[in-house]
Amino acid sequence: MKKLLFIGICGLLWGSQAKAQFSLSGELRPRTEYSHGYSTLAAEDQKPSVFTSQRTRLNFDYKMDLLKVGLVLQDVRIWGNQAQQVSNEDFATSVHQAWAEMNLSKTLTLKVGRQELNYDDQRILGSVGWAQQGRSHDVALFKYAKKLNVHFGIAHHENTNRKNNIYDGPDAYKDLQFLWINRKTEKFNLSFLFLNNGKPVMVGTEQKSKYSQTFGTHVEVPVDKVAFTGHLYFQTGEDGTNYSLNAYNLMAEATYKASEKSQFLLGYEILSGTDYNQTEKNSSFTPLYGTNHKFNGFMDYFYVGNHLNNVGLSDAYLKFVTTKNKTTFNADLHFFASAAKISATADNYLGTELDLTLTHTLNPATKIAVGYSQMFGSESLEILKGGSRSAFNNWAYLMITVTPKFL
Repeated sequence: MKKLLFIGICGLLWGSQAKAQFSLSGELRPRTEYSHGYSTLAAEDQKPSVFTSQRTRLNFDYKMDLLKVGLVLQDVRIWGNQAQQVSNEDFATSVHQAWAEMNLSKTLTLKVGRQELNYDDQRILGSVGWAQQGRSHDVALFKYAKKLNVHFGIAHHENTNRKNNIYDGPDAYKDLQFLWINRKTEKFNLSFLFLNNGKPVMVGTEQKSKYSQTFGTHVEVPVDKVAFTGHLYFQTGEDGTNYSLNAYNLMAEATYKASEKSQFLLGYEILSGTDYNQTEKNSSFTPLYGTNHKFNGFMDYFYVGNHLNNVGLSDAYLKFVTTKNKTTFNADLHFFASAAKISATADNYLGTELDLTLTHTLNPATKIAVGYSQMFGSESLEILKGGSRSAFNNWAYLMITVTPKFL
């Protein structure tokens, strides 16, 4: 009898787990970079630097009928910045993601916890996959899915001190709310985004949030061999220095599919800026929490870091990609100019950047990528960034990405 009962219990447990799925995967991504003018122009006598960074991740995923759970543990380091016999006290593994998504109804779910936010082309909200540490948010996300996909996210940050509500933590906002509405068909993909961003500012002994609003639309329209993509965003409200904010971001692209394995992309983007002598308002658009490395050149001269009250950017670019067997080659050419006046006499032209990338798939779990970039800067870029345009400003990298699936 006991034996039959034991077999019955095991059968029930096995049956309940048969509908659930558990997966365990990983990522190891060492990247060696050569830098002589990365992100800013090199000085005339500057020596190049070479360093290796590595991202290591362990991904746990659990799925059942009414629940999904995700956990991503992460370690990011520079080779050599820790002793060989280091303890875990100061260099512990961090939690990149830890969330649960539960069904509230047939069309509504709630995803709560630390999670990546990726929307549309990731211009405003993205995971910054190129950066070894990536980006994730502590947020509650309501998701409605039917003909329309509607996401509403809300986040509020506080310190552990329960005697006040002053937030002086490391994040860029104290309060965040966003609404994303998407409609996708065979003929188009159209999205609308509204984001309310509250930055904490001390006014005397009291902390107040200065709110800015970013809103706009993203659209994708395929037509035969040509695909059109674009977005238009506006920013209003206040910045952290009490200036009124009035800025915009416009992007338009056309992708031509020359063959099954090759395509060309022609695009233009402008991010509004503030003239050097403008003091009454802020006209500089900030892409907030987007994947900025994806745009405006791989050397990260623009919009990777703080760009409050900057002169903006105009970026005309041509891209080519082709694939043969297991190898993909990319060539990108960017022509940069400021969107606002740098000075009374400075020219708006900033420079030209060439980005070359070669990616080869060794096996389903291993890729090798090598890249080379060159910046041909102008005198105006010297004014903005410092350094010397006469120096040989280049950057290269070699990256290996291994993504094993353990279970």
